[in-house]
Amino acid sequence: MKKILKITTIQSDLFWENPDANRFMFSEKIKQISEQTDLIILPEMFTTGFTMNAAPLAELENGKTLNWMKNQAVKMNCAVTGSVIISENKTFYNRLFFVFPNGDYKTYDKRHSFTLAGEHHTFASGNKRLIVDLLGWKICPLICYDLRFPVWARNTENYDVLLYVANWPERRIAAWDALLKARSIENMAYCVGVNRTGKDGNEHQYIGHSTVYNVLGEQVSMPNFEGNFIETIALKKSHIETNRKHLQFLNDRDEFTLN
Repeated sequence: MKKILKITTIQSDLFWENPDANRFMFSEKIKQISEQTDLIILPEMFTTGFTMNAAPLAELENGKTLNWMKNQAVKMNCAVTGSVIISENKTFYNRLFFVFPNGDYKTYDKRHSFTLAGEHHTFASGNKRLIVDLLGWKICPLICYDLRFPVWARNTENYDVLLYVANWPERRIAAWDALLKARSIENMAYCVGVNRTGKDGNEHQYIGHSTVYNVLGEQVSMPNFEGNFIETIALKKSHIETNRKHLQFLNDRDEFTLN
């Protein structure tokens, strides 16, 4: 078990519906990471932007993007995660891949479809949460709109890190900031949010605000979180253990199951 987990967030504009350009762009950004990291986090739909034009853009699971992620993970000797449009059995999914340094991977399909944009008309919803073990750290990766639903994120497995990849627009950025902080406090876990910047093909503006909160709801990433940037942050297991031992709030959580 590693006592310190280093994560790297990449906040960037995206090329609208252009997977080749986005993969190349992120390849160049990943080359800029100057220190060893354990996990690289990319935004939601990082090859296309948040589009409902799934048919011409969807990949099969073992397509170009997953293979690109595997190559990056092996090359950087770290895990890589982000979500992509996937076609499976004539159904589209907003699917997150969590790729390990050896090229193995796990998947999570977005649970909560963003009905305001009609996502539910294009993409099927997932029904299983994913908890991954990375170097002794339990990580729960979720996608964008999932952030608004605390029951789905509830820390019933004693995970260490709650992670959201997103395309969250500027007009609702106050909710993004508040909810990420709330999820960290209520789950006594590090909460990581990675968002995009720029303007998409639907004229929606994004300003980022990718950030990391500790179990007390304190921001541990850089305070200026707009614009394009790459940031590596050290998460400390001792911070989780000390505060959970002193503040035993998770012991009083409600027991429940989701149907």
